Amino acid sequence: MSEPRKSTRTRLIDAALELFAANGVTETTTKAVAELAQVNEVTLFRHFGSKHGLLLAAIEDSVSFTQLGKTLAEQAISKESVSEALKAYAKVTLQALDRVPELVRSLIGDASQYPVETRLAISRGLSQANCYVAECLAKIFEENGWQSHLSAEKLASLLNGLLLGYFAIALTSEEHPLWEDREDFLASLVELFLQGALEREIAPQTTPSSSVKTNLVADLPGNLVHSILQRAKKLGRQHYALAYVLFGAGLSATEIIYLERSHSLSEPHQHILQINYGTVRQVPLNQWIMGKRYGSSTNNPLTQWLKSRKDDRPALFLNSAGNSLSEGELQALWRILTEGFLTLQGKPPAIEQARQTWCVEMSSKGLELADLSLLSGLEIEQLQPFVRRAREKAVLEQALRLDRPN
Repeated sequence: MSEPRKSTRTRLIDAALELFAANGVTETTTKAVAELAQVNEVTLFRHFGSKHGLLLAAIEDSVSFTQLGKTLAEQAISKESVSEALKAYAKVTLQALDRVPELVRSLIGDASQYPVETRLAISRGLSQANCYVAECLAKIFEENGWQSHLSAEKLASLLNGLLLGYFAIALTSEEHPLWEDREDFLASLVELFLQGALEREIAPQTTPSSSVKTNLVADLPGNLVHSILQRAKKLGRQHYALAYVLFGAGLSATEIIYLERSHSLSEPHQHILQINYGTVRQVPLNQWIMGKRYGSSTNNPLTQWLKSRKDDRPALFLNSAGNSLSEGELQALWRILTEGFLTLQGKPPAIEQARQTWCVEMSSKGLELADLSLLSGLEIEQLQPFVRRAREKAVLEQALRLDRPN
């Protein structure tokens, strides 16, 4: 039995990807794409409007970026040492880029001509692939007894940025004097990471049981969380909505900056956020945070912010120029929200503690570990410290009750 014929849209996207990879975006004509897809050129324009519209659809529909990061990470993780894993990942990444030089040349040289929607789609695709690499690197370092001065996400971004930068230099110049050859670059890259960003974990010289690594959880107390939310409310609708999402959905800073307005699904009995960065999933936006209610599913700080907006920008949160927030700008907003506040440890609250607080609260409310993993996008092993912290808080509360007179 023959396979069913692909839809016209799918055939056009497949043809575009093939020609973009072979000839680059600039040299690929809509006529050539239509001919390869065996359709009329008018049909292409009816579906996508223009070549850039076709490029946008190809990027958004293709799983190439995600599969690239996932495949390369899986190949690297099988290596016996950190240096071998880093070199293997770097080598296969450059080999993958070697197969589509014209596409890379077009994406670099002609990016300024692309509409903002296309550039954002490319950014989201790269970030999706980067997420798989970050997860892989964290696992490799843990298994080999290494720890990083940077987060796994930033480390993956740095690694991929260096690789793309090297490939761009090699692609656009001849006999550059920066490295003798590719092997020289790879050796330098691995040395940089091993000597600069990473270090071996040193086990304390105490009893054998104390050599087990423990992950510290620094969740925030309820009164501090409510103080942050109250300050956010005074600062404006976006600040309030941002603080509400941080404490009400348990997202990382990186996940938040990739949220779009269409990802907020508010209905009479539920408010859900669609997460498309990293682990794709849906997360309920809590109405109750640390024992206090913040509106309803249809009338809360986030829905109020969205209703107040007069722009047509897709991003959920915006900077002063009206563009999507960067992670640095999000960190700056967090510092404004928490200025002058201190944690129980006497330190300024970190934005990561909002997610930790959410994880502990969800566990305290009885959410099973496997279910918490599905909602948070974190592995069960990563969540174990939060479950323990929730139990510690429950035991402390029980002990305090026992100390009260009957």
